[in-house]
Amino acid sequence: MKLYVPKENELGFREELLCDPAAMSYNRCYELPFPGYHKDTGCIDFPRAAWHGWYEVWVENARENGRFYAYIEHGGAFIGDVCLHSEDGGKRFELGILIAPAYRGMGLSRKALELLADYAFNVLGAEELTNRFEESRAAAVRLHLSLGFELKDEGGMLGFRLRRFFDNRLGGWLRRGGRLWGRLWCSGGF
Repeated sequence: MKLYVPKENELGFREELLCDPAAMSYNRCYELPFPGYHKDTGCIDFPRAAWHGWYEVWVENARENGRFYAYIEHGGAFIGDVCLHSEDGGKRFELGILIAPAYRGMGLSRKALELLADYAFNVLGAEELTNRFEESRAAAVRLHLSLGFELKDEGGMLGFRLRRFFDNRLGGWLRRGGRLWGRLWCSGGF
Protein backbone atom coordinates (compact mmCIF):
# COMPACT_ATOMS: atom_id res chain seq x y z
CA MET A 1 0.00 0.00 0.00
CA LYS A 2 1.14 3.54 -0.69
CA LEU A 3 -0.16 7.10 -0.81
CA TYR A 4 -0.31 8.45 -4.35
CA VAL A 5 -0.71 12.16 -5.11
CA PRO A 6 -2.88 12.22 -8.24
CA LYS A 7 -2.32 14.35 -11.28
CA GLU A 8 -5.10 16.79 -12.12
CA ASN A 9 -6.39 14.60 -14.94
CA GLU A 10 -6.67 11.67 -12.49
CA LEU A 11 -9.29 13.30 -10.25
CA GLY A 12 -12.03 11.10 -11.69
CA PHE A 13 -11.56 8.66 -8.80
CA ARG A 14 -12.16 11.50 -6.31
CA GLU A 15 -15.30 12.43 -8.24
CA GLU A 16 -16.49 8.80 -8.10
CA LEU A 17 -15.95 8.61 -4.32
CA LEU A 18 -17.72 11.90 -3.62
CA CYS A 19 -20.69 10.91 -5.80
CA ASP A 20 -21.11 7.40 -4.33
CA PRO A 21 -23.97 7.33 -1.76
CA ALA A 22 -22.54 4.17 -0.15
CA ALA A 23 -19.13 5.84 0.30
CA MET A 24 -20.58 9.13 1.50
CA SER A 25 -23.38 7.85 3.75
CA TYR A 26 -21.42 8.97 6.84
CA ASN A 27 -21.92 12.52 5.57
CA ARG A 28 -25.76 12.39 5.32
CA CYS A 29 -28.22 14.68 7.08
CA TYR A 30 -25.84 17.47 8.04
CA GLU A 31 -25.98 21.15 7.25
CA LEU A 32 -22.68 21.41 5.41
CA PRO A 33 -21.58 24.57 3.62
CA PHE A 34 -20.11 22.80 0.57
CA PRO A 35 -21.39 23.78 -2.87
CA GLY A 36 -23.06 20.73 -4.40
CA TYR A 37 -23.62 18.96 -1.07
CA HIS A 38 -26.65 16.64 -1.08
CA LYS A 39 -28.05 16.30 2.42
CA ASP A 40 -30.13 13.23 1.53
CA THR A 41 -27.13 11.13 0.37
CA GLY A 42 -24.08 12.88 1.82
CA CYS A 43 -22.62 13.15 -1.66
CA ILE A 44 -20.75 16.23 -2.86
CA ASP A 45 -20.68 17.21 -6.53
CA PHE A 46 -17.16 17.43 -7.95
CA PRO A 47 -17.61 18.26 -11.64
CA ARG A 48 -14.64 18.40 -13.98
CA ALA A 49 -15.02 22.21 -14.16
CA ALA A 50 -14.10 22.41 -10.45
CA TRP A 51 -11.03 20.18 -10.65
CA HIS A 52 -8.44 22.83 -11.58
CA GLY A 53 -9.27 25.25 -8.77
CA TRP A 54 -9.43 22.46 -6.21
CA TYR A 55 -6.16 20.98 -7.49
CA GLU A 56 -4.34 24.30 -7.18
CA VAL A 57 -5.24 24.54 -3.47
CA TRP A 58 -4.89 20.89 -2.43
CA VAL A 59 -1.96 19.71 -4.58
CA GLU A 60 -0.04 22.36 -6.52
CA ASN A 61 0.12 24.81 -3.59
CA ALA A 62 -0.52 22.31 -0.82
CA ARG A 63 2.32 23.36 1.49
CA GLU A 64 1.47 27.06 1.25
CA ASN A 65 -2.19 26.27 1.96
CA GLY A 66 -1.51 23.84 4.83
CA ARG A 67 -2.91 20.92 2.84
CA PHE A 68 -2.08 17.39 1.68
CA TYR A 69 -4.17 15.06 -0.46
CA ALA A 70 -3.47 11.59 -1.81
CA TYR A 71 -5.19 8.48 -3.08
CA ILE A 72 -4.67 5.24 -1.21
CA GLU A 73 -3.25 2.74 -3.69
CA HIS A 74 -3.35 -0.96 -2.88
CA GLY A 75 -2.79 -3.89 -5.19
CA GLY A 76 -2.60 -1.59 -8.22
CA ALA A 77 -6.01 -0.01 -7.53
CA PHE A 78 -7.13 3.18 -5.86
CA ILE A 79 -9.16 2.17 -2.81
CA GLY A 80 -9.77 5.50 -1.09
CA ASP A 81 -8.25 8.85 -0.26
CA VAL A 82 -6.66 10.72 2.64
CA CYS A 83 -6.16 14.37 3.36
CA LEU A 84 -4.69 16.76 5.90
CA HIS A 85 -5.41 20.43 6.44
CA SER A 86 -3.98 22.91 8.89
CA GLU A 87 -5.22 26.28 9.99
CA ASP A 88 -2.28 27.09 12.28
CA GLY A 89 0.74 27.14 10.00
CA GLY A 90 1.30 23.42 9.81
CA LYS A 91 1.80 22.18 13.36
CA ARG A 92 -1.72 20.82 13.91
CA PHE A 93 -3.49 18.99 11.09
CA GLU A 94 -7.04 17.70 10.86
CA LEU A 95 -7.12 14.47 8.91
CA GLY A 96 -9.61 12.81 6.61
CA ILE A 97 -9.74 9.25 5.36
CA LEU A 98 -12.29 7.65 3.07
CA ILE A 99 -12.18 4.01 1.99
CA ALA A 100 -14.32 2.90 -0.96
CA PRO A 101 -17.15 0.60 0.23
CA ALA A 102 -15.78 -2.46 -1.60
CA TYR A 103 -12.57 -2.28 0.47
CA ARG A 104 -14.02 -1.66 3.93
CA GLY A 105 -13.71 -4.19 6.73
CA MET A 106 -10.37 -5.54 5.46
CA GLY A 107 -8.04 -3.66 7.82
CA LEU A 108 -6.80 -1.42 5.03
CA SER A 109 -7.76 1.84 6.74
CA ARG A 110 -5.27 1.12 9.55
CA LYS A 111 -2.31 0.91 7.17
CA ALA A 112 -3.53 3.98 5.25
CA LEU A 113 -3.83 6.00 8.46
CA GLU A 114 -0.35 4.87 9.55
CA LEU A 115 1.04 6.05 6.20
CA LEU A 116 -0.77 9.37 6.56
CA ALA A 117 0.50 9.89 10.12
CA ASP A 118 4.02 8.98 9.05
CA TYR A 119 3.84 11.56 6.25
CA ALA A 120 2.39 14.23 8.54
CA PHE A 121 4.96 13.77 11.30
CA ASN A 122 8.08 12.97 9.27
CA VAL A 123 7.60 14.99 6.08
CA LEU A 124 5.37 17.90 7.07
CA GLY A 125 6.76 18.22 10.60
CA ALA A 126 3.31 18.08 12.20
CA GLU A 127 3.16 18.00 15.97
CA GLU A 128 -0.46 16.89 16.22
CA LEU A 129 -3.17 15.14 14.19
CA THR A 130 -6.87 15.53 14.95
CA ASN A 131 -10.16 14.13 13.71
CA ARG A 132 -13.83 14.49 14.69
CA PHE A 133 -16.81 12.28 13.98
CA GLU A 134 -19.91 10.70 15.46
CA GLU A 135 -19.81 8.05 18.17
CA SER A 136 -21.97 5.82 15.94
CA ARG A 137 -19.00 5.21 13.62
CA ALA A 138 -17.73 2.33 15.77
CA ALA A 139 -15.11 1.02 13.32
CA ALA A 140 -13.56 4.47 12.99
CA VAL A 141 -13.54 4.89 16.77
CA ARG A 142 -11.75 1.54 17.21
CA LEU A 143 -9.26 2.39 14.47
CA HIS A 144 -8.27 5.72 15.97
CA LEU A 145 -7.97 4.33 19.50
CA SER A 146 -5.88 1.37 18.28
CA LEU A 147 -3.39 3.82 16.78
CA GLY A 148 -2.98 5.73 20.03
CA PHE A 149 -5.34 8.65 19.44
CA GLU A 150 -6.72 10.24 22.59
CA LEU A 151 -10.50 10.51 22.75
CA LYS A 152 -12.61 13.41 23.98
CA ASP A 153 -16.41 13.59 23.96
CA GLU A 154 -17.42 16.89 22.40
CA GLY A 155 -21.16 16.65 22.99
CA GLY A 156 -22.46 14.36 20.26
CA MET A 157 -19.18 14.31 18.36
CA LEU A 158 -15.99 12.57 19.35
CA GLY A 159 -12.69 14.38 19.09
CA PHE A 160 -9.45 12.49 18.53
CA ARG A 161 -5.90 13.73 18.91
CA LEU A 162 -2.51 12.17 18.30
CA ARG A 163 0.65 14.06 19.20
CA ARG A 164 4.21 13.41 18.19
CA PHE A 165 6.33 12.52 21.19
CA PHE A 166 9.76 13.98 21.89
CA ASP A 167 11.95 12.21 24.43
CA ASN A 168 14.87 14.35 25.55
CA ARG A 169 16.51 11.32 27.15
CA LEU A 170 16.91 9.83 23.68
CA GLY A 171 17.81 13.15 22.09
CA GLY A 172 15.05 13.09 19.50
CA TRP A 173 11.74 11.85 18.25
CA LEU A 174 11.01 8.25 19.13
CA ARG A 175 11.25 6.03 16.07
CA ARG A 176 11.14 2.37 15.20
CA GLY A 177 12.90 1.42 12.00
CA GLY A 178 13.12 5.08 11.00
CA ARG A 179 9.34 5.61 11.34
CA LEU A 180 7.01 6.81 14.04
CA TRP A 181 4.49 4.15 15.09
CA GLY A 182 1.30 4.29 17.16
CA ARG A 183 2.70 2.84 20.35
CA LEU A 184 5.43 5.46 20.29
CA TRP A 185 3.15 8.42 19.72
CA CYS A 186 2.10 10.13 22.90
CA SER A 187 -1.27 11.73 23.44
CA GLY A 188 -1.94 14.24 26.19
CA GLY A 189 -4.95 16.14 27.48
CA PHE A 190 -6.87 18.43 25.16
